[in-house]
Amino acid sequence: MKIPFSYSLRNLWTRRLTTVLTASGMALVVFVFAAVLMLAEGLQKTLVETGSYDNVVVIRKASSSEVQSGVERLQASIVETLPEIAVGADGKQLIAKELIVLISLSKRGTDKPSNVVIRGIEEHSITIRPRVKLVAGRMPKPGLSEVITGLSIAKRFEGGGIGETLRFGMRDWTVVGVFDAGNTGYSSEIWGDVIQLMQAFRRPVYSSVIFRLRDSSEFEKVKSRIENNPRLTLEAMRETEYYRKQSEMMAKFLRILGLSLTIIFSLGAIIGAMITMYSAVANRVFEIGTLRALGFQRKSILAAFLMESLFLSLLGGFVGLIFASLLQLYTVSTLNFQTFSELAFSFTLTFEIIYQAMTFSLIMGFLGGLLPAIRASRMNIVDALRAS
Repeated sequence: MKIPFSYSLRNLWTRRLTTVLTASGMALVVFVFAAVLMLAEGLQKTLVETGSYDNVVVIRKASSSEVQSGVERLQASIVETLPEIAVGADGKQLIAKELIVLISLSKRGTDKPSNVVIRGIEEHSITIRPRVKLVAGRMPKPGLSEVITGLSIAKRFEGGGIGETLRFGMRDWTVVGVFDAGNTGYSSEIWGDVIQLMQAFRRPVYSSVIFRLRDSSEFEKVKSRIENNPRLTLEAMRETEYYRKQSEMMAKFLRILGLSLTIIFSLGAIIGAMITMYSAVANRVFEIGTLRALGFQRKSILAAFLMESLFLSLLGGFVGLIFASLLQLYTVSTLNFQTFSELAFSFTLTFEIIYQAMTFSLIMGFLGGLLPAIRASRMNIVDALRAS
């Protein structure tokens, strides 16, 4: 005979206080576990979505990012001659030679400095990035010390709002516009005329060349043509792949850190569940003996106590995920290990994270309840009945 599931539920309800305390401990562990995975997922999503599959990023070989790259003017001119570059409605090639520089700005309200990306742009820099939309003001005019800022910069850094002034490169730069780049890394950048920025920072070379392919299937041909050209020391990759690589190191660090913390916390949760179940076994010795006398087999007793522990973990996992899901309402910022600049992004909850968190919770419940369940199932009928 099998013990009905309602029996396990009634026992948990009878011990409401210990049930709540044990489930709360597991909920905390699941919350931490899910939060770290959401943080890493949010970082990767922000960076990967920054790129477009049809765009190609050209940087110097062996450079891990645009910050470390240098593309000479002659090399950029050679790239511009590629026939695979798309042409816009104005008849001009959809290509932009850009500069990346890091500066330090103070955050609003705290005066705490942080690195920010300055991107020198050209006419088609926004055209080849459909996610970027100017939401206030206008574009910077060529030849003037003007910039536009991403929403994250405008909100969080002093001088980043429209009409305000930023000081860098030994110049004062007027913020003439604010752009919205959605959930991408561009929202944490400042854009200005590439020629003016190269003069201000005394940079004789570009950081990268970015262009839109006329046909996405021609990427391998373009990549081969660029990387095999003896006059070039450049490499080409799809923009999505470039930003995916940018996120790998930081996301890996977050996952390792999170896993380490979760393992430590989970040991406490497993011990808590084990103590709870051992206590339940100790308080129900006569009950266990009665069940055995009524004909319930050892495996049924084992399954019943395991069911209680698994239900506790399921309850804790569900509560932990509910609280973790609320983190999606917040935006956080961290240092991008590849560019050493600040990057703002949001927690992201996916079905994969939900699955992993609930699986982890059930594993905790199983480990915490296994030994007490085995002890209950191995009790001698006569000794259990005498315990009354």
